[in-house]
Amino acid sequence: MKPTPAHPICEPFDQGRLKVSDLHELHYEQVGHPQGVPVLFVHGGPGGGISPQCRQFFDPEFYRVILFDQRGAGLSTPQAELEENSTWDLVSDMEKLREHLGLESWILFGGSWGSTLSLIYAETYPERVRALALRGIFLCRPQELQWFYQEGAHRLFPDAWERYLEPIPPAERGNLMEAYYKRLTSSDKEIRLQSARAWSQWEAATSKLLPDPQLVDHHGESEFALAFARIECHYFVNGIFVDSDNYILEQAHKIQHIPCQIVHGRYDVVCPIENAWDLKKALPQAKLHIVADAGHSAFEPSIQAQLVQVMEEFKKL
Repeated sequence: MKPTPAHPICEPFDQGRLKVSDLHELHYEQVGHPQGVPVLFVHGGPGGGISPQCRQFFDPEFYRVILFDQRGAGLSTPQAELEENSTWDLVSDMEKLREHLGLESWILFGGSWGSTLSLIYAETYPERVRALALRGIFLCRPQELQWFYQEGAHRLFPDAWERYLEPIPPAERGNLMEAYYKRLTSSDKEIRLQSARAWSQWEAATSKLLPDPQLVDHHGESEFALAFARIECHYFVNGIFVDSDNYILEQAHKIQHIPCQIVHGRYDVVCPIENAWDLKKALPQAKLHIVADAGHSAFEPSIQAQLVQVMEEFKKL
């Protein structure tokens, strides 16, 4: 079957700001058909933010696509802020955005951390979710964080790993996330920036089956790197603010009835395919697409084509 091509990048028909607390204000935008089937695009990271390319997965003649920058990310303010920034704050923000837009329910489309947040929102508000389109599954279990930030993935990318280690003295490398958190929250701007670039570029260097130097360069840009690294590390050292190491799978019984399609690259190093396999076992109704020639990124051609196809299939719901 010929792959379904990505859609052209459409300009938003609406952009706005939503004040969700005394401190935080979110940026959001809407593209596609104003009366179309609502889809919420849930970006990764946490801290990654949205970009125009995120609009390309959806038929603009059919879907009303809502995209937003999570707390501290992208154009949301204050930038890179860690106060009042937790998983439950983000779940609450998504619900406030739904109410603000007057929507009864929506499809959730999320990859990597976006899959995490989409699943937790769906488990909290199952009546508000029409379907789940998930990519690069990240369940945020301790073994997943250990694999990528401490012991495991470095065996496949020893060159990129050396650059990741550079800001951390050998004596502190026994717990790299804690060592990074100390530096990412330092009062010294240069220390924060050096560590943010190293953290952010480690993920960029490992995100695609074929490394992408432009992606690595983008992740090294000061503003992006600070938000991405600080917010990610903040969430991960705090166990994403849930009360169990296996929270998502333990709550999966609440969303058994929701149509779900999962897209995962066979050679995903950031979030190994075991995560998607475990989620599929917890959600027997879900359809799992293993993409043979891809890693983690949503913008690898085969991943992107499969995600576009999923959204074509969801038109039949």
